[in-house]
Amino acid sequence: MRMKKIKVLLLFSCAAINISLLAQHFEKHAFSVQESMAYAKKNNAQVKNALLAVKIQEQSNRGVTSAALPSITGNAGVTDYLKIPTSLIPGEIFGQPAGTFIPVQFGTKYNASAGVQIQQVLFDGQVFIGLAARTTSMKMQRKALDMTEEEIKVNIYKIYYQLVVSKIQIELLDANIALLEKLKHDAIEMYKNGVAEKLDVDKTEVQVSNLYTQKQTVLNNINMGYLGLKTLMGMPIKDTLILTDKITEEQIKQDALNDTSIDYGNRNEYQYLGTIKKLNEFNIKRYQLSYLPSLSLVGAYSKQAQRGTFDFFSQGDWFTTSYVGLNINIPLFDGFYKDSKIKQSRFELQQTVNSIDNLKLSIDNDVEQARLKFTNAIATINAQKKNMLLAETVYNQTKKKYEAGVGSNLELTSAQTDLTAAQTNYITAMYDAIIAKIDYQKSMGTLK
Repeated sequence: MRMKKIKVLLLFSCAAINISLLAQHFEKHAFSVQESMAYAKKNNAQVKNALLAVKIQEQSNRGVTSAALPSITGNAGVTDYLKIPTSLIPGEIFGQPAGTFIPVQFGTKYNASAGVQIQQVLFDGQVFIGLAARTTSMKMQRKALDMTEEEIKVNIYKIYYQLVVSKIQIELLDANIALLEKLKHDAIEMYKNGVAEKLDVDKTEVQVSNLYTQKQTVLNNINMGYLGLKTLMGMPIKDTLILTDKITEEQIKQDALNDTSIDYGNRNEYQYLGTIKKLNEFNIKRYQLSYLPSLSLVGAYSKQAQRGTFDFFSQGDWFTTSYVGLNINIPLFDGFYKDSKIKQSRFELQQTVNSIDNLKLSIDNDVEQARLKFTNAIATINAQKKNMLLAETVYNQTKKKYEAGVGSNLELTSAQTDLTAAQTNYITAMYDAIIAKIDYQKSMGTLK
């Protein structure tokens, strides 16, 4: 029995150590919205893949560069002729009848060779265009990265501020719950003293229960929002995330609609299509230059040895062969292949131009819609704030009348319901305004 107890204690100790180690592994983060975006840039899977695409393009550019650099190869080999090749020599040379041949074996049993060859492109239109297009290719991949980061940024902004606004809603609900708890306590005391009816107590109890239910719903949405934000940032779900930023009306209205002029060049999508257009133009030039001859310099240096026995590393002659030359490759006819590729590239260029024109229309539409939504959202905030302040005044006056015995519980209950609804509408208006501002800044290409 004692051994069993010791084993149980050891098991519990090991389990406690494992739990402790796991707990130590989880981290706690207190992030502003900018810090959240910086974290996502390092950990979001989409951003990571976009960064890898940039690195892939860098290596692809190195491959393009290699075509303009010298190509050097070396070779070495040893041949053992198990049967030396036989050649036929006309018999007439040795006085034989015409039409006869004498079989003769030339050469040695062992042959060895070693050499190096070099080739350098002097002119190739397609290679030169490839070199010129390297920078544009890098710009295209970097713009794709920027678009990915911007999409992540927009979503982080929206979820982050949704959670911040939800915290304000929780604070308002807690304040209302405290008021109603006090009201319920007073109603119970008045009922005990015969001043109020049981119905008044029940109505207040229902209101308190409704507010607790509403608070729990908001808390559940907050928890779901944190899960979504962590996933978007690439943060482990078990880590603790604390949001440090606050949001106020002044922040929402700050710099609102200051600059209404549209600059298409601010949009990453426009810049991305611009690089695609330039690559299309390079592609046309590449096929046009493929009609021109290509010129390359070649050279070689080699050593050869022939032996009757395998003694290449001892004394004996190694015969040198070397040469330099120019190779010119003149395209004559390819079945109209290059012509088809040029026309295809021109059609692709026109497709890109059409996409750019359509993007401009889309940007115009996005900006105008976002501007209208943001303007309406600001007006809604102002109206809902006024309603909320009015509802607070009505509730306070109704509460004083009720406590003085000149007001009914029904009036107080109705005033409390109106106050809660006004506060909820104000919170909703704040969130809608934040989203509208983010969408407007994104449409203008000014989202930081």
